Amino acid sequence: MKSSRRRFLHVVGAAAAFPLVSRVARAQSYPTRPVKLVAPFPPGGSIDLAARLIGQWLTDRLGQQVVVENRPGAGGNVGSEAAIHSPADGYTLLLCSVANAISASLYEKLNYDFAQDIEPVAAISRAPNVMVVNPSVPANTVPEFIAYAKANPGKINMASSGVGTSIHMSGELFKLLTGVTMQHVPYRGSAPMLTDLLAGEVQVAFDNLQPSIPHIRAGKLRALAVTTATRSDALPDVPTIADSVPGYEASTWNGVSAPKNTPAEIVDRLNKEINAGLADPTLKARLAEMGAWPLPGSPADARKLVADEIAKWAKVVRAANLKA
Repeated sequence: MKSSRRRFLHVVGAAAAFPLVSRVARAQSYPTRPVKLVAPFPPGGSIDLAARLIGQWLTDRLGQQVVVENRPGAGGNVGSEAAIHSPADGYTLLLCSVANAISASLYEKLNYDFAQDIEPVAAISRAPNVMVVNPSVPANTVPEFIAYAKANPGKINMASSGVGTSIHMSGELFKLLTGVTMQHVPYRGSAPMLTDLLAGEVQVAFDNLQPSIPHIRAGKLRALAVTTATRSDALPDVPTIADSVPGYEASTWNGVSAPKNTPAEIVDRLNKEINAGLADPTLKARLAEMGAWPLPGSPADARKLVADEIAKWAKVVRAANLKA
């Protein structure tokens, strides 16, 4: 009788342990084929560069090719939707960014809910934008620019790389917190925006750091401030906007996410490998070259970043009455 009971308990115990063993085995065997990392913007931009950087790191660590697939369109929503609606098996990932957090409120109808339909895996990096003006603008500091803009209402054209981009939203936040009036002039990308800014057709932009630095160093653009709460190592002598405008903070960031219900053990494995990359001196140096710094942390930390950024930019979208 006791022997039968022992056999019964052994069978029950083995059955209870089987799901755990199965999950551990699945995490250890993942991946068994190439993984697709969707970058929802064109090649050559900061999102694409981040995707290729982390994709190569994961390729080396996972033993399977991580293939970057560029799927641009609709402010990043085309590629994001495709990745989010993929099978939740860890073989399709999304290089998400601040653009996704902005789109959550900027677009009235999306075929996905960015906050609810993803499994955040890990944040990768954060970087500032930089407030740059054409040298014809008679301002060397943020307070001087604010005074000039208020004395010349309607004469300042604020360029951006498109409606809803971090460049645009950084400017809208500046307008809200300072009360200045600037005419928004959206372009189809950063390159034509910079061309007109350099020519003086527009006066100011809150550009991504990397494209503007060569023009700043050449004296063709004047950097007034960076948009993050702390100074950038890439422009150590340039103050922050927050030094003059309390509460101001805007930045670009990116991370990796997976479709909702991707197994936790796969998410944790990817998070572990990405964090290892963010601690690697070579990868950190590559991020620094892009004007960015790493954001190591857990999947829960990545989820909080997403939630906080969605809430933050929703307030700006509503206050500025913006629509895509």
